[in-house]
Amino acid sequence: MSRSERLFELLQVLRRHRRPVSAKVLAEKTGVSVRTLYRDIDSLRAQGAPIEGEAGVGYVLKPGFVLPPLMFSVEEVEALVLGARWLAARADAPLAAAAADALARIAAVLPAELREELEASALLVGPGERPDPERIDPALLRCAIRLERKLLLDYRDGSGISSHRTVWPFALGFFDRARVLVAWCELRGDFRHFRTDRLDHAEMLEARYPGRRQALLRQWRKAQGIAPPIDGS
Repeated sequence: MSRSERLFELLQVLRRHRRPVSAKVLAEKTGVSVRTLYRDIDSLRAQGAPIEGEAGVGYVLKPGFVLPPLMFSVEEVEALVLGARWLAARADAPLAAAAADALARIAAVLPAELREELEASALLVGPGERPDPERIDPALLRCAIRLERKLLLDYRDGSGISSHRTVWPFALGFFDRARVLVAWCELRGDFRHFRTDRLDHAEMLEARYPGRRQALLRQWRKAQGIAPPIDGS
């Protein structure tokens, strides 16, 4: 592994952790000595990476730092292409268009050999059934999740029974046949899952719900017995 590759790998490791990580752990993950790890941290800082921390305390990469896309590996490029193609086939039009735009921006700054890999990727998305038509705009749901705002919903269950709900939305699940809004329901006093094709109406309120969506997501995962992702969020 070249030094530039090693520094990139160190940044990737730091990106996967939201809390300070000890030099010993970082050194083990990047396959270097602790002394070399300290030099690598200094090198990244000199190049502008906002790494906070010190020896004996641990290190953390400040949120918002963007890695240059030209550093992507071939496997990462293929993963991006496959994800964008899946969205184009399964997601609503605005999200599919956003995926295509993001891929185009990445392609514009990739070196020639990686751009060729992106354009010639042989990873294809097979045919599948699109989700049932929705009466509401999925972009509204995504906006409410980002802003941590309450939603008023008119919802029909599988038996066609309607109910009026105030919910705290914090996740949106994508499946072949449906999209599912995951939220805390004030009516039920518990987590609930709402198929978006059964929403007759959705209105975002000015009121923010208490707490943070990350905390709700962790509580939901625990209640569902779902292990956290590798980034620990």
